[in-house]
Amino acid sequence: MTSNTSPSLATALAAGTVVLDGGMSNQLESAGHDLSDELWSARLLAERPEAVTEAHLAYFGAGAEVAITASYQATFEGFAKRGISRAEGTRLLGLSVELARQAARQAQVEGDDRPLWVAASVGPYGAMLADGSEYRGRYGLSVEELERFHRPRLEVLAEAAPDVLALETVPDADEAAALLRAVRGLGVPAWLSYTVDGRHTRAGQPLEEAFALAADVDEVIAVGVNCCAPEDVADAVGIAARVTGKPVVVYPNSGEAWDAEARAWAGRTTFSAEQVKAWRDAGARLIGGCCRVGPAAIASMAQALDAV
Repeated sequence: MTSNTSPSLATALAAGTVVLDGGMSNQLESAGHDLSDELWSARLLAERPEAVTEAHLAYFGAGAEVAITASYQATFEGFAKRGISRAEGTRLLGLSVELARQAARQAQVEGDDRPLWVAASVGPYGAMLADGSEYRGRYGLSVEELERFHRPRLEVLAEAAPDVLALETVPDADEAAALLRAVRGLGVPAWLSYTVDGRHTRAGQPLEEAFALAADVDEVIAVGVNCCAPEDVADAVGIAARVTGKPVVVYPNSGEAWDAEARAWAGRTTFSAEQVKAWRDAGARLIGGCCRVGPAAIASMAQALDAV
């Protein structure tokens, strides 16, 4: 939170709708930064941290109340491939949270008097592989192995004191089980967000079963979906709300599809700010956009939510 008097994100979700930001990579690329790298936006934590702060500021200016950090692809294993030491990787993970905090403080200095929150992004194992497998899951690893992969990064991010840990773009219920085990005892709430195909995870599990994993986990303050087609959101919201009784988080892509081989987006945009009204009616309380959803779309969405 940006001040000691701000409510917790869980309290805010109990009271109404909270606006998430949009795609970090989308905004960085729009500002002219080259992200054609296995570290993706995490590379700029080391090379151009001020660019990350500027991207967060753009979303706060558009109406977002939650900034998701540039740590989605930041892992000790991924950093090591680039010759970045564990100590430096630890610093960069912590920096991702501080840059979002800096943006929130700057927004408030510039007159934004809303509570602003920071969500530390925790991407799936497949994000570290940088081969598109976060859209498939089924890595051939056990729940225990996945927990051992995620826990050290979660510990570092929790130490940086974000308002919430965003366990996001999770393609597989097995990985969700590992993440839910890994967040226990960290002292920071979390949300769990699957990437889905219709009424199933990308790995093919029914969403009823996938969401049920989080129903009784006290650390989890919201469940839902992200990095999916806008058309897949409505059914998922209803299932998440019914199965868990928790607030629902949704932040879909623009509707375009990622071509992992070409490392490019293809297709047409189907994201519409008007859709958020239906998502809210179905139980969504934490609403934003993911890949290819920029500040203009977030501004339109925030205005649509205000009009509800």
